[in-house]
Amino acid sequence: MNQDPFQHPASLAINDFTYQLPEDRIAIYPLKERDSSKLLVYQNGHIHDTIFRNIPDLLQANDCLVFNDTRVIHARIYFETQQGAHIEMLCLEPVNPPELTEAFAQQTSTTWRTMVGNARKWKPGVLLTKTIQTAEDSYQLTAELCEREAGAFIVRFSWNTAIAFSEVLEHVGVLPLPPYLNRNAEAEDEERYQTIYAQADGSVAAPTAGLHFTVNVLDALKAKAVNTAFVTLHVGAGTFKPVKSATMQDHEMHKERIQVSVQSIQQMHRAAEQHRLIAVGTTSLRTMESIYWFGVKLLAGIDMEELFVGQWEPYELSDKQVEPVIALQAVLDWLRQKNLNYLNGNTQLLIAPGYKIQLADAIITNFHQPQSTLLLLVSAFIGPDWRRVYDYALQHDFRFLSFGDSSILFRG
Repeated sequence: MNQDPFQHPASLAINDFTYQLPEDRIAIYPLKERDSSKLLVYQNGHIHDTIFRNIPDLLQANDCLVFNDTRVIHARIYFETQQGAHIEMLCLEPVNPPELTEAFAQQTSTTWRTMVGNARKWKPGVLLTKTIQTAEDSYQLTAELCEREAGAFIVRFSWNTAIAFSEVLEHVGVLPLPPYLNRNAEAEDEERYQTIYAQADGSVAAPTAGLHFTVNVLDALKAKAVNTAFVTLHVGAGTFKPVKSATMQDHEMHKERIQVSVQSIQQMHRAAEQHRLIAVGTTSLRTMESIYWFGVKLLAGIDMEELFVGQWEPYELSDKQVEPVIALQAVLDWLRQKNLNYLNGNTQLLIAPGYKIQLADAIITNFHQPQSTLLLLVSAFIGPDWRRVYDYALQHDFRFLSFGDSSILFRG
């Protein structure tokens, strides 16, 4: 299938993707009932609003909703130096061992890539220690600074008891709320900053579009014969990384880990053939689009052991576009040949104006920060009308960001 190549977004000026967000419009706390949030509906150029629990009325039988089932971990750890300085660490991804499940299972030590707050107070060679008291026992956790990287630190954690690192994080770590909330995690956040379908430990931020779903909403969708598929993308701290460069060519997209079952890809394949695919959140959309490009790379003869999509690859491969069902079938064939039940890999995909969405017919998403890559994604999805959508939300008392209200945006 011959298609026009994508317009490369490297020259996009981030100042063209901003708006005035009053501080009092940022939702600091969630609503009492998840599905009572407001829902902005953008379809065929028209905008109106309703309540989120009414979202089944906007969908059709055999539509397929694609959810990200990642679960937020207690990734933030606080230490104190002997001089009394407070050191804050945010565990981003494991280094040794590099696989997340293996790293969580490690007993006595593991090494992670972290962000470190107040790092200037942590002198090289100084070990930070923390005593952890549990109902059954007490033990000591030690942090050793191994290496400094651009924007991150390599830290080795060790502890003197035979328990898994996942348990250590549950004991000592805290839920890493987004920095723009400017508050510490509270007991209520343990439930409300997780989706009700969260399964796979690994994120340092919630896929917030899913926070509005309740059992009642899912039951109503099922009664209407709306299908569901689950993917896993572990959200990294890069999701909050502001675009500091004037143009996108100097912004490095963060890499995030993906795992998708054969069953979910089959569900997406069926929906792409005859029905509609709806991404629940930007992370689900990036996962779906990454799977598509993995199929394109396979069809182009680019052999890989696991999925990887670079930041600019789709723009460079856009002359090799194929129909979505063909790309998904290529992925399914590859998994069958490899005798694999899951597709594993990483993505750095940047979806920005100039990119043509391949799989999703609609996206459910919250309202994002000015000058963010998430706002670029919304603009790629619905074009310049993103300004009309955000103006409407501001004028109609919508709540913004992670604990804010929601929208469903349909492509033309």
